[in-house]
Amino acid sequence: MKIIVAIKRVVDYAVKIRVKPDKSGVETSNVKMSMNPFCEIALEEALRIKESGRASEVVVVSVGPAQCVDTLRTGLAMGADRAIHVDYPGTLYPLSIAKILKALVDAEKPGLLLLGKQAIDDDCNQTGQMVAGLLKWPQATFASKVVFDEENKVATVDREVDGGIETLSLDLPAVITTDLRLNQPRYATLPNIMKAKSKVIKKVTPHDLNVEIKSDLEAVQVAEPPKRKSGTVLSSVDELIDRLKNEARVI
Repeated sequence: MKIIVAIKRVVDYAVKIRVKPDKSGVETSNVKMSMNPFCEIALEEALRIKESGRASEVVVVSVGPAQCVDTLRTGLAMGADRAIHVDYPGTLYPLSIAKILKALVDAEKPGLLLLGKQAIDDDCNQTGQMVAGLLKWPQATFASKVVFDEENKVATVDREVDGGIETLSLDLPAVITTDLRLNQPRYATLPNIMKAKSKVIKKVTPHDLNVEIKSDLEAVQVAEPPKRKSGTVLSSVDELIDRLKNEARVI
């Protein structure tokens, strides 16, 4: 079974986000970028499936500008076998990404498509669901545990919901999006990082995949959230009750 893992280049989770002066988006110039944490979890799961003997190949895919190659090399250093870069310098929204992934799936014929449940930059949480719909494949989102039955070609997925754990059984091929508690991603070792630098990354464009990119959304403005007011130290419980009753009016 071949597994495709979609990975995204995002602003590193430890970086403090700054909005551009013209409020057209988030400042990314001279900012540390890295692989989306949820995508790392998806890749780690794919590698574990391969190491268990249930998959023959892991292919990482990223869509975006030329800098995405760095993220793909990180994926190769972690253990992926091949990498595909869909080169597109402009802004892409989930539906366009889903169409590109569908075209790649049609070409590569994988048995499983893994994605992070969402990206930490736009928090859309839409691509996995959209590509499953386009492919007409079963889907399981927010996976916290994945078990395969090779004989029956079925994946059993536990997903966390408000009421506890929901268990789904999916016929393969399928789309699975990963949640935080699925696994702990490995670190790429120095020898593997050096090997990844020499690996060839296949480059294609949306045009090569016969995918037309058109904007179905427009970001009108990006703004920072209002700053929180500083707290107040109260001298007694009576004063707290008085504030809650007369100022906040919650009791």
